[in-house]
Amino acid sequence: MDASLALWLLIALIGVALAFDFLNGLHDAANSIATIVSTRVLSPQYAVAWAAFFNFIAFLFFGLHVAETVGKGIVSADVVDGRVIFGALIGAISWNLITWYFGIPSSSSHALIGGLVGAGIAKAGLGSIVWSGVIKTASAIVLSPLTGFGLALFLMLVVSWIFLRFTPYAVDSTFRRAQFVSASLYSLGHGGNDAQKTMGIIAVLLYSQGHLGSTFHVPFWVVITCQAAMGLGTLVGGWRIVKTMGSKITRLTPVQGFCAETGGAITLFAATGLGIPVSTTHTITGAIIGVGAAKRLSAVRWSVATNILYAWIITIPATAIIAALCYFAVGLFG
Repeated sequence: MDASLALWLLIALIGVALAFDFLNGLHDAANSIATIVSTRVLSPQYAVAWAAFFNFIAFLFFGLHVAETVGKGIVSADVVDGRVIFGALIGAISWNLITWYFGIPSSSSHALIGGLVGAGIAKAGLGSIVWSGVIKTASAIVLSPLTGFGLALFLMLVVSWIFLRFTPYAVDSTFRRAQFVSASLYSLGHGGNDAQKTMGIIAVLLYSQGHLGSTFHVPFWVVITCQAAMGLGTLVGGWRIVKTMGSKITRLTPVQGFCAETGGAITLFAATGLGIPVSTTHTITGAIIGVGAAKRLSAVRWSVATNILYAWIITIPATAIIAALCYFAVGLFG
């Protein structure tokens, strides 16, 4: 292939990856702001700006373990080429747009993982998959919402006991202010975990084209660009999913919003530190269900939660199929 053409194709694929990152921010804006909007602590316009800022600066607080997992821990880096990356990204983007349109808070993270798996298998079969990384990521589908659920439920019970003798007005006033902290922490965790997935995609693409030398690493310009793309997507916002997360699962008060965001943030900080690409959507959904269940089980709209669960289950298989079809379709023109 002509060198100039190869360079333009590389630039185009990086552009597609950043488009996915932008859509990830837009699609998952609800994860960062749904609780603080639904409790009316901040208006949607101010909430997205608040979340976008903390999304962007997340690289200052976390390492790049998640980026390394996505870059070389799902599909063997030796198998990856432009066609595999294109199939994976189109599969993930397609699924994001479908679930965004229907207001379903599915996982952008697992859409990308499913896309990588599907395109990798389409190129080199099952042997191309790094099963240890896939199993770790798949386990997080169950563990991240359960952890978010458990932490949020525990925090809700502890806070309820501590503030037992306070008036409802005092509790509401206190946790309206506290939500600024908890929302900031969750936005940091969101930006720290989710933006790194696109960093890993771009880095492995550069590595496969020989632009990183013999050692896989994530260049600083990739880090900044991905954080900026995600922050911009969050700034635009995904209002359909905000409505589902903020009001359809359960009605939230400021104290519930604080406990949900804090429980979710702790989960994301731990996962990011361990290099596990978890779903911020799964995590905050589990946390919201946890604070609702702390009040009473009937406070949770289980039919909505069940529909969300179905979307989680089919995300990886659906995006894997779309990615594989895209991989084969590109081959028809090559």
